Amino acid sequence: MNILVKTGDATTVSTDVLICLSYEKEKTWSKTIAGLDKKLGGQLSDLRKSGEFSGKANQTTLLHLNGKLGSKRVLLVGLGTRETLTLERVRQAMGTAVKRARPVKAKDMACVMPDVPKTIGQLDTVAQAMVEGVMLGDYRFTEYRTDYSEDRKILQSCTLLTPTSASQSTVNAGAKRGKILGDATNFVRNMSNHPANIMKPSRVVAEAKTIAKESKIRLKVLDRQHMKKLGMGGLLGVAQGSVEPPHFIILEYSGGPKTQRPVVLVGKTVTFDSGGISLKPSENMEQMKADMTGGAEVLAAVRAVSRLKLSMNVIGLLPVTENMPGGRATKPGDILTMLSGKTVEVQNTDAEGRLILADGLAYASRLKPACVIDVATLTGACAVALGQFAIGMLGNDEALKAAVQKAGLDSGERVWEMPLWDEYFEQLKSDVADMRNIGGRGGGMITAALFLSKFIGDHPWVHLDIASTDWSPSERPCVPKGPSGAGTRLLIQYLINRANGS
Repeated sequence: MNILVKTGDATTVSTDVLICLSYEKEKTWSKTIAGLDKKLGGQLSDLRKSGEFSGKANQTTLLHLNGKLGSKRVLLVGLGTRETLTLERVRQAMGTAVKRARPVKAKDMACVMPDVPKTIGQLDTVAQAMVEGVMLGDYRFTEYRTDYSEDRKILQSCTLLTPTSASQSTVNAGAKRGKILGDATNFVRNMSNHPANIMKPSRVVAEAKTIAKESKIRLKVLDRQHMKKLGMGGLLGVAQGSVEPPHFIILEYSGGPKTQRPVVLVGKTVTFDSGGISLKPSENMEQMKADMTGGAEVLAAVRAVSRLKLSMNVIGLLPVTENMPGGRATKPGDILTMLSGKTVEVQNTDAEGRLILADGLAYASRLKPACVIDVATLTGACAVALGQFAIGMLGNDEALKAAVQKAGLDSGERVWEMPLWDEYFEQLKSDVADMRNIGGRGGGMITAALFLSKFIGDHPWVHLDIASTDWSPSERPCVPKGPSGAGTRLLIQYLINRANGS
């Protein structure tokens, strides 16, 4: 989709749908909408007086203009009350607008920049949120639908109308960021939507090779032989049951000084998780094609920092494999020697994500990182604890956790911290190895993260468990049914904030 920024008058702009964002419980329109209402002879005010439009969050009313203005239609979208406004409300309003414009087969739309208090965000951050909402709300995955008759790219462009020419460059900068972040999330959704017979480990490598063509990015891929030489027992152990060879992907973005320590991102990339010998129940097992979402988000984040031209160094690490049963598969009771040298008793082969991440984190610790963030669809316990509206966060560094939490609020992909107390390690003690890979039912999200903490060393580290948010059972304004890509914009926003020193 083309994103445009223009200085223009809402009464003269030519578009299929003109979007006007409006507040609830306010007796007057903003200056721009008031001018539009006057041109329309008070039709917008009549809608409000009749109660057909009140401005409640995500409420919409579509008005056909029948040639009265350059726009064919005006779409009023509610923001809720001014007092409760957030950037996420703005995103959702734009996502709602796109979905409302789709049935009328609009090919283009324009939106008046809303009157947003500066305490909520400057013009550029508001524009970023608006464009993110458009990109996220417009997403559909139809690649394998042979019966799909609609034009797959009905909406071709969205224009933001700025109040003055002086503000155009500011709005344009925010819109550009929003486009990059929206594209990143939709890239992750696409990767997660592809079935596992397409999105094999080799396909993930192919995606990484494409990303390596972006500016200042280098790629290295370790094969099974190289992993054996390094001693990556966790990744190799999980991969044993699959006919698909594993890979360890290293994407390095060099946007800062050579002496600057990198931010290292590690993403769980299990392209299909059957559970291995500890086979999962068949119900909803098809969703396990999205068990590589963490790795897809790392790929998207590295690509985004290149396109944003951030002045920093970032390294993305992806341990990539399937988790399948078979004659060579790791069995419950087997002991693996990890990259760090620690030994792990595998008591459940369906707790495989932490095994491959442990090797990824141990590798990250060798890169002298400024900090490490791992992201993974790690535990069902996270979904039980937090539902689908919060990402589980655990870590060993207060400043890093606070920065990630701020990025979550900025991006609308919020995190909720859980404790990482040593007492929980009692549940991970093994009679025959340094530790076991499960800790029982109680505190499953915590014991999984505590397991990972034993492989990161002294480096600042945060673990993000996205198992609660990565798959949506229903469609929402900015989230499709199915893979959501949640966590992508959180990672990128953290990197933006860090690069900007905020």
